[in-house]
Amino acid sequence: AASHPASSTGAHPTSGDIKIQNVVATCSLQCKVDQRLLCQKARNAEYNPKRFAAVIMRIREPKSTALIFGSGKVVVLGAKSEAESRIAARKYAKIVQMCEHPLVKWKDFKVNNMVGVANCNFPIRLEGLVLSHAKFSSYEPELFPGLIYRLAKPKLVLLIFVSGKIVMTGAKTVNDMHVAFEKMYPVLVEHKKEVLSTLDMPSKHGAAENGGKGKTLALTAGPSGKGGQGR
Repeated sequence: AASHPASSTGAHPTSGDIKIQNVVATCSLQCKVDQRLLCQKARNAEYNPKRFAAVIMRIREPKSTALIFGSGKVVVLGAKSEAESRIAARKYAKIVQMCEHPLVKWKDFKVNNMVGVANCNFPIRLEGLVLSHAKFSSYEPELFPGLIYRLAKPKLVLLIFVSGKIVMTGAKTVNDMHVAFEKMYPVLVEHKKEVLSTLDMPSKHGAAENGGKGKTLALTAGPSGKGGQGR
């Protein structure tokens, strides 16, 4: 049975290079919201109850979008950090308050999801990874090009691509992402795709003596110059 990988002990170039792409957070305004009135008073809002039950509001700084429900619940999307998301949530609450909702009180801010991107800077053998970690991963390239890896602790999902790019989602903190990346990095190194491994041949002569250059040319160009395998 597969088990979760142990943490990496050695430092590596990309250990801290995680870019936050999106933070999803919620908060409460502690009162009911007249959505039609809000949409009339706020210039940066739109409301179409036949399509969606929330007022959609946007601000430029920090760049984000809010979904404001009649119950007073607010969902903030698109911020690049928890701090930005918190600032945006306060701004949305202030806007609603100024639009004839004097009872608004900003409360219960909570980050529900963070999406971040990292890169191993080397290609990965996804077929080998899904075989050795079948309990936690799934890979169906005809449906989706990435391997889906569900990490239990911290609880989040990693989308791992053959290029070495990793998208992490479901994290509640940035630290969750760093811990997850540190756990996965040694496993990804184990399944590093050796670009020239398919070029190895038993012959000790010919192109092998030139560091494989001859075989590389044969594979890239082929006997007819159309990408054949030189056989």
